[in-house]
Amino acid sequence: MAYFKMVMLQYLVTVGWAVAGAISMGVGLGVALKVFTALTPKLEEMEELRKGNLAVAIVLAAVILAMGAVVAVTILPEAAR
Repeated sequence: MAYFKMVMLQYLVTVGWAVAGAISMGVGLGVALKVFTALTPKLEEMEELRKGNLAVAIVLAAVILAMGAVVAVTILPEAAR
């Protein structure tokens, strides 16, 4: 029975980290995209994406991936090792 409790505790910790990561990623990504949009005032990213501009899509994908890496290292610092 003690093993079961230990496994369930680890499961709850894992779910907690997943929720924390999802919330942090959502907030961080929203902020990062707003900052990126503010830094590029002459470029309407979403309009360019609708037109099929692959270069803008690649840059935005890079911003999203970089933000994900920052959030991952912030939430779980030992992941950077």
